[in-house]
Amino acid sequence: MKNIFARGDTKIYCRKVTASDQAIFHGELLHPVCSTFALARDFEWSSRLFFLEMKEADEEGVGTFLHIDHKGPAFVDEEIVFTATVEDNTGREFVCGIEARVNNRLIASGRTGQKMLKKEKLATIFSKP
Repeated sequence: MKNIFARGDTKIYCRKVTASDQAIFHGELLHPVCSTFALARDFEWSSRLFFLEMKEADEEGVGTFLHIDHKGPAFVDEEIVFTATVEDNTGREFVCGIEARVNNRLIASGRTGQKMLKKEKLATIFSKP
């Protein structure tokens, strides 16, 4: 693993809210806004942007935790800007703070954790007993 990022480094990811991002459960639209689970996907991707540059050919990142405080709505066709900031980069563990905003409006905040592992070890972990 290339340890090239330090505490305070940031990555930005922008994504327009689509109809499939809405709070839809079992085919039923509950709320016509970006769902918490869609935010979760994009929180993880925002922090993974660091790992794309850090991993060696024989490594892959795996999520270890995700925490989201969903604070406000983001509507279909609005662009959400996700800012991931390195909070901790110790050994193979990597923690980011994330903020999601539409313009100046805070939509969500939280944290993600990831760990870099050898692909061989992941294959063992993910194999069925």
